[in-house]
Amino acid sequence: MNTTLDDLFGLRGRVAVVTGATGRLGRVMAATLAGAGATTWLIGRDEGRLKSLAHEIGPQCHFQRCDVTSDEDVAELGEALRSECGRVDVLVHNAHVGRGGSLRSARPADYLQAADLALGAFQRLLDATRDLLVAAAADGSPSVITVASMYGLVSPKPQLYDTPEAGNPPYYGAVKAGLVQLTRYAAVELGPSGVRVNCVTPGPFPGGGDPALLDRLGAQTPLGRVGDPAEIATSVLYLASPQSSYVTGSNLVVDGGWTAW
Repeated sequence: MNTTLDDLFGLRGRVAVVTGATGRLGRVMAATLAGAGATTWLIGRDEGRLKSLAHEIGPQCHFQRCDVTSDEDVAELGEALRSECGRVDVLVHNAHVGRGGSLRSARPADYLQAADLALGAFQRLLDATRDLLVAAAADGSPSVITVASMYGLVSPKPQLYDTPEAGNPPYYGAVKAGLVQLTRYAAVELGPSGVRVNCVTPGPFPGGGDPALLDRLGAQTPLGRVGDPAEIATSVLYLASPQSSYVTGSNLVVDGGWTAW
């Protein structure tokens, strides 16, 4: 009997939730999960962009405007999922706001805001969906996936960027490092309930821009290039699928080898 991709990675009958769904990586993650058969909920702050993406991906997509730093918004999302689905099989915490900066320009408030988006929002999402994830464990292997960054493992190299303010700010990497650890903590606490929690750490996945910068970023990897969003999406699909049912508390680094040397 031949094994198909659907047998290996199919998510038919499952419910997936993707925050930051309209972002450069989030939209590809969402499309990949939907393509695997999951009823996929697109979550973000811009309702117009969510509606457009849902139309683009297909009828198996739902969308809900939700600011993951808002207790009320996330609680409403949990109630909507509880009412319409009764379960969550895949929860991808991908919400992110990109900006440049340096120690020179960073302010304490920036750290607090970044921590709320990475760490506080993760807590809110778990609070709102924990019972739905546990419910999915009755006949599946529910998966929570956080999205960190290589800059949670290593520092940006200032010489790669044209100005000090063009690189990633210090608070970004700091909270992404915290998210990797929070993932481990959640994996240990939720494991007895049958819920898996893993992290994906992207390397250089720039959204276009200066070709010279792309060349400099690519040269920092053993593979000699920057990544394509599809290369993150397939990693998310693996962690979302039953094929990773014995994987929890892990950090899957997808960086072309950036952090290997």
